[in-house]
Amino acid sequence: MLDRVLVPGGTFLMGSSGRFENEEPQHLVFVAAVEIATTPVTNADYRAYLKETDADAPAWLDTSGFDHPNQPVVGINWHEARAYCDWLAAKSGLAIRLPTEAEREKASRGGVEDQLFPWGDAIEGGGHTCLEGPLEAPERVATTPPNGYGLYNVADTVHEWCLDAYHADFYQVSPSANPCAFGGARRAARGGSWRHQIVVTACAARSSLPPDFHYADFGFRWVSDLT
Repeated sequence: MLDRVLVPGGTFLMGSSGRFENEEPQHLVFVAAVEIATTPVTNADYRAYLKETDADAPAWLDTSGFDHPNQPVVGINWHEARAYCDWLAAKSGLAIRLPTEAEREKASRGGVEDQLFPWGDAIEGGGHTCLEGPLEAPERVATTPPNGYGLYNVADTVHEWCLDAYHADFYQVSPSANPCAFGGARRAARGGSWRHQIVVTACAARSSLPPDFHYADFGFRWVSDLT
């Protein structure tokens, strides 16, 4: 439940050039060190939370094909993801929350900059047995190799909620240190999706959804501030 690795603080090159407008301009960002969960929150993790709270179970938790303990929990909206983080923070004594977009992108890159994927520029290099989707359900976590920081599934399986509000033009006004966007009707997310035609996505790729929506390809992972 608390498996995590250190993402060291420092400056990295965020975004991309020549791909999509919402990833531009590519820019230098400083991010403070955090610890981040090695995988998305799983069904097993979320069931432990449900046993101790009065939270509602997500719609897919007991659906055949989605119910393996090691699959990422899906159908969690942004508010529910934050509530889980608050519960885990209280339980563990750690300063747990959702990652910002900048933290999540830095973590996904695994210490290597200016490449499309955590493993390089070739989509085939990540050890995935299937690149074309949609698949029938999310794959189990940690079935493909980790990135340079020891993180699994940063480019595949489910979109992961971020703390930020989503603004397509945020990089044009983003602060250079520990950026986090506020306001707006949508919340940012990062990572790939089992429901996409191509199930692997680039480190810089951004997605979003209204915070009260429940989708079968949206999950989350948490970070912990260093204290």
